[in-house]
Amino acid sequence: MLRILLLLPLAGALLIFLLPGNNPRLIRIVALLAAIAVMGLAWALPAQFDASVAGVQLFETHVWNPRLGSAFSLGVDGFSLPLVLLGTLLTVVAVLASQRCIVKRVKGYYALILILESAMLGVFMARDWSLFYVFWELTLIPLFFLIDRWGGADKHRAALNFVLYTMGGSVFMLVALLLLYDANPGHSFDIASIAQGARGLSRETQIMIFLGLLIGFGVKVPIFPLHGWLPLAYVEAPSPVPILLSGILAKMGSYGLIRAAEMLPLAVQALQGWLAALGMVSMIYGGVLAWHQRDLKKMVAYSSMSHMGVVLLGIATLNEAGLTGAVMQMVAHGLVAGSLFLLIGLLEERTHTRDIADFSSLVQVMPRFAFFTVLALVAAVGFPGTAGFVAEIHVLVGGFARWGGWIVILSLSVLISAAYAFRTVGRLFTGPVRDEMRRMPDLSRAEFAAVSVLGSGILLVGIFPGAALGLISASIKQMSRTLG
Repeated sequence: MLRILLLLPLAGALLIFLLPGNNPRLIRIVALLAAIAVMGLAWALPAQFDASVAGVQLFETHVWNPRLGSAFSLGVDGFSLPLVLLGTLLTVVAVLASQRCIVKRVKGYYALILILESAMLGVFMARDWSLFYVFWELTLIPLFFLIDRWGGADKHRAALNFVLYTMGGSVFMLVALLLLYDANPGHSFDIASIAQGARGLSRETQIMIFLGLLIGFGVKVPIFPLHGWLPLAYVEAPSPVPILLSGILAKMGSYGLIRAAEMLPLAVQALQGWLAALGMVSMIYGGVLAWHQRDLKKMVAYSSMSHMGVVLLGIATLNEAGLTGAVMQMVAHGLVAGSLFLLIGLLEERTHTRDIADFSSLVQVMPRFAFFTVLALVAAVGFPGTAGFVAEIHVLVGGFARWGGWIVILSLSVLISAAYAFRTVGRLFTGPVRDEMRRMPDLSRAEFAAVSVLGSGILLVGIFPGAALGLISASIKQMSRTLG
């Protein structure tokens, strides 16, 4: 099933390439049907997944090069399956959000979106580091063209910055993986085999390799100070693309860090304090920059950096509560950031501005838009009853158990998030209605359906977190035992 799941988006992209380019409506329908089919297949996986088992499930492997030790190996566990589900869901939302804003070169755009989905799924399902690296690099190709061809005024610089930052980080990651391969007695890229060989390395060697992986994965998260590509890429990309950039592409980096920590326990134990410090700096720095922004897209971009700092802090705790919070924050942030970028993109299409000072009292003109925007912003703060609260309370408990009073910095980050969230609500939805905004249409049916799915996910995970927690608990327990 995983192989079919991986190839189905590519089949949809190939079919789109074969369609006539003068029929954009047909292309959009095919792209949407392909994305829905992939999501349906992915969301059928939990029925075959035993949540009480910590190991890899639905495993399949086909040897590529026996002399090199590389194989086409796929599988999922409690860390990867939630991100597979999240990625397929956000792809459907991105396709729905593209219907009004993408009117030129439609065939190429939707084909690249589906290729990007296949590459993202490959990263989360790969059980061979060589295959992981191939899919990791493959995500750069569609993203470069999506930003460079359909982006804003400074799209060329944004696309080049993104690619150079990511490729620069990938060099460190590749060197680290080659060192791990050399240290593996079986000379195989299999993730389990490399992990077994890596645990026999000295602490100093593990630290050196982990730092290389930290740079490679940290660029994608992004963590401070590897975030230079973030504001430009998020702002200049076409409106639906940041839904995937923030909602799922950033999770590739944090997912990689979890795999690195699992593989190199001595290194992550030695660097635990530094990882926590990086997470806290990212939280505060991203939050303060978000608070100072007037551009709504930049605000959400920097807030994403702040929330991914919570993920890094949760990983750094090395205990069950903190790791649970890290994984839940990845899911919660995907839903929240996806909602916010979707809503801001729809608002920009209608008004051709993202400056927060240009809006007021939209609640009277666009009540449905107002409801979902407020829901996403309070979820970003971590309000009880939303997915963000479940994630942050676990990180808070895990952090307090590890560092005691220092975890108050997480509370300070939450207060900063509340400051810019409620400032945004006040600017957008209070005051007199501007004349130029009076006839602005509310969410269409397709837009309402897309944002309703994400809003429902935010509330369901927040109110009934048991299913999500049960899905990841066995893998979390196993990793916390590995890390001591």
